[in-house]
Amino acid sequence: MGEATQFLPEKLVMAVLISRPQREQELLGVLGETWGPPDLCSPCMPFSYTDYYDNEMGPGIQRFFVSFRRLVDPSLIADIKLQTNRVEERFREGDARKVNIDPGLLCLSRFVLVTTKESAHRIPLSSGIYAEVTLLYHKGSFRPLEWTYPDYRSPDYLAILNEIRGLYKAQTHAHS
Repeated sequence: MGEATQFLPEKLVMAVLISRPQREQELLGVLGETWGPPDLCSPCMPFSYTDYYDNEMGPGIQRFFVSFRRLVDPSLIADIKLQTNRVEERFREGDARKVNIDPGLLCLSRFVLVTTKESAHRIPLSSGIYAEVTLLYHKGSFRPLEWTYPDYRSPDYLAILNEIRGLYKAQTHAHS
């Protein structure tokens, strides 16, 4: 019989969609108040992979990634998603979200996103939150899976997540 142990801490990464880029610094301040200082914030990139968010968020949606210095217990990711939903509410304009925050966990072997949307490849965690392994690390880079969203397959996103993995690797080796 295997013995249960504590999870190793993982890197908290947030993939942010924003349609009011002038509010990016304000949003980063709010995120930093809760999760501490970031160690990487990517440049904003146009989000043109789908029009799914256009009706709600409006035109000109941008994506950026932010990762945080402080590592987190992965068993807390459902609670983190609920907290990011509350942050989204703070940036709402009327009935429309202007910010969409997808928190994820990055470790040396995988990148996991959490969502409120059920699907066959997602595992229920708690409070209506599901987790999916979005990318696996293999042969020097993160690799997409059958269900990986098109944007997470892009060279730009993979480069950013590989850079964040390098930060995580340095942190975990520094504490070994």
